[in-house]
Amino acid sequence: MDFNFKLKGFLTILLCFSFSISIAQVKLSTWNIKDMGKSKTDERIAYMANLLKDFDVVALQEVVAGPGGAQAVARLADELNREGFKWQYSISNPTKSSPYSSERYAYLWKTNKLEIVGKAWLDNFFVNEIEREPYFIRLKYNNEVFTIANFHAIPKSKQPETEIKYFKQYPFLYPEKRLIFLGDFNVPNTHTVFNPLKKMNYATVLKNQKTSLRTKCIQDDCLASSYDHILLNPYTFEVLDFGVLHFYLDFIDLKVARRISDHIPVWVEIDF
Repeated sequence: MDFNFKLKGFLTILLCFSFSISIAQVKLSTWNIKDMGKSKTDERIAYMANLLKDFDVVALQEVVAGPGGAQAVARLADELNREGFKWQYSISNPTKSSPYSSERYAYLWKTNKLEIVGKAWLDNFFVNEIEREPYFIRLKYNNEVFTIANFHAIPKSKQPETEIKYFKQYPFLYPEKRLIFLGDFNVPNTHTVFNPLKKMNYATVLKNQKTSLRTKCIQDDCLASSYDHILLNPYTFEVLDFGVLHFYLDFIDLKVARRISDHIPVWVEIDF
């Protein structure tokens, strides 16, 4: 009787353990951080690290092209390392657009959860068609490898759909990759430019979620436009959870909050 009880307990523990290690879950976030450079004080960097510490991988847009941008990302990684986990990061070279719009991208990830495969790279396929070419990275969790394309489109006034339309080519250019497209697209996810990807079973994780900050709240509505998106194939990734971080609520007003960023982070938790 005692032996059978112990055996059942052992099998239950073994089953739970087997189930837990079989599920590959990764929580990722994307954030247009607005002029990530020397203007980010140590206090602001510490706030950002505390906000992002629970994710496994973070994609950043609008890192300043000069040395101050790379230094700010390194400071953020150092601050994240103080939060209990070891983080690694990768920063792109400045994009090949004009000096006035060129910027860097960055990735930060927990090394106990994820491993980089090869090196991250700026896209070369549409470098002449896309002003700030996307920044790709391949990451591995256990034996599951996936690829992220990090992107910051040109402003709405310059018609970002004229460059987003090339994204429909990436599933053919990288057919063996599990692709996730994310970043600041400067158009809502209902725009027809996303239709070719949607026909290939790609879907936006958040629907009609505003992500850019107003300069002033209008009757408690502090968000302006739905610009920041995460697109993936739900037949490749199972979406377990998703959301946004309303960080501006931590500040006395939007003017102070916008010193951190004029966009809120968007996130998703995925299973393979």
